[in-house]
Amino acid sequence: MASNSTRTTGRTRTRTSGGQAPAGKGAKFANNAGAAVGGFVGAVGGSFVPPINVTVNNNKSVPGARQHAESLLPAPEFSSPAQIRNYCNSLRAAAVMLSFEVAMGAEILKGVLGTVPDPDGRMGGAKIRAFKVSRKMQRAADELRNAAKLAAACYAQFQQEYEGELGAHRHRAQRPERPRMNWTAQ
Repeated sequence: MASNSTRTTGRTRTRTSGGQAPAGKGAKFANNAGAAVGGFVGAVGGSFVPPINVTVNNNKSVPGARQHAESLLPAPEFSSPAQIRNYCNSLRAAAVMLSFEVAMGAEILKGVLGTVPDPDGRMGGAKIRAFKVSRKMQRAADELRNAAKLAAACYAQFQQEYEGELGAHRHRAQRPERPRMNWTAQ
């Protein structure tokens, strides 16, 4: 038996949840119905928008890198092959990360705009309009993915074009000298 109901003997129980007692049996559940509907934002409208938060903490300090919080890339100083590799790799990583973020934003935008009713009342018109708008953001995500590929290709091309200079300055590991057998010491 619920804590806020009345027994047939005439005794009443005290309410533990506070507030006024509901007027009828159906009112007991009607109070919580609004909270349940409001708790699932977007689910009633035909789409579900998941709450997703992405947090990136990068506390590494790279020598020669800019110390601004808004910068995703190191300073464009290309005085060594390591700096070129670091810049291309940072660009690739940032573009991949941003492409995922923008693609997720495009899907969320499509879901949110799909719930806005079509002014002409066409069947599926809201979804079509939402697709047209979110398609542009999806193209931006695709281009960011292409930028990541091109950043990797840039460093690969650098290695290919300058392999002579890179090979001349690369420290090759030399085989350590093995101890020779001294046959005279017997």
